[in-house]
Amino acid sequence: MSKIQDRLAALGVVLDAPAPPVAAYAPVVIHGGLAYVSGQLPREGGQLVKGRVGRDLTADAAAHAARLCAIAVLAVLRQALDDDLDRVAGCLQLNGFVAADDGFEAHSAVINGASQLMVDVFGAAGAHARAAIGVATLPFGVPVEVSAVFAVEAR
Repeated sequence: MSKIQDRLAALGVVLDAPAPPVAAYAPVVIHGGLAYVSGQLPREGGQLVKGRVGRDLTADAAAHAARLCAIAVLAVLRQALDDDLDRVAGCLQLNGFVAADDGFEAHSAVINGASQLMVDVFGAAGAHARAAIGVATLPFGVPVEVSAVFAVEAR
């Protein structure tokens, strides 16, 4: 097993087969030593997590959904890297979008669910620049969406 696979196993994280894109985009684009991962949605038990933060989901439940997004990010990245997440030199940037009710202000706490997973998986190399952005709606009624940029080593 690889170093990253060992960490994922220790965390109890299983990377299922990624969901296929639902529009005209690539899940991951690798260029110049960088891997740009398109926004991923939260899935649990094969189903999308839905709802609006502050109305249908608490900040803690939404942070769990953000963690699920981060797991999906790693799943599509692993696929793009031919099952070799040990090629990841670091998570450089993570962007999170939170569909929340008016007055909700804990967007950063929600997206920390994704950020913490990156640090847990990659250690110091998982520390990243980040944006946590509140939005009116997200695709399919999900509460969060997460995209990321990684430094990757050539084979």
